[in-house]
Amino acid sequence: MIRRVTVAATVALTLLLTGCSSMKLEQFRGTTPAFDLTDYFEGQTWAYGIFESRGGEIKRQFRVEIDGYWEGEEFVLDEDFVYDDGETDQRTWRITPTGEQTYVGRAGDIVGTAEGREMGQALNWRYVLRLPYGDSTIDVAFDDWMIRQSENVVINRATVKKFGIRVGEVTLFFTKSDPDGSAP
Repeated sequence: MIRRVTVAATVALTLLLTGCSSMKLEQFRGTTPAFDLTDYFEGQTWAYGIFESRGGEIKRQFRVEIDGYWEGEEFVLDEDFVYDDGETDQRTWRITPTGEQTYVGRAGDIVGTAEGREMGQALNWRYVLRLPYGDSTIDVAFDDWMIRQSENVVINRATVKKFGIRVGEVTLFFTKSDPDGSAP
């Protein structure tokens, strides 16, 4: 009896800690509009996002202005963040196509490289992000899913984990149309 309770508790704890994500890139095979990272992000793109704790509490809100362009064989994404508390941040991605619908990406706060794959209307990025934490830093793993909804709209959901435990989720809405109407 004790063994069955221990096994059941172990299975329940494993599901709780790892989540029950069933999203697979293959489920997007043949869906449209096709995601093409460099096509979608070339030029100006805007995004609005939130970070939720694993309990569902919104911890941060932010806006991102993105400029995408080719620099030789690399596709560059310059991202400027403005958070709801007034903090600003900047990240520059350098993305290299590595094959048909595959990419590697680098940025100053990415540990190693990000690995990306597209299929149908989806792009899945996996990477480790180094974040400031007090007087130090903390490394968190991202499982980042971008789904192209139309020519102008991409919805992004990323699961954030530390030591394999889900600590939160980032949700973003990307648009090619300036939502404020302030861009030239």
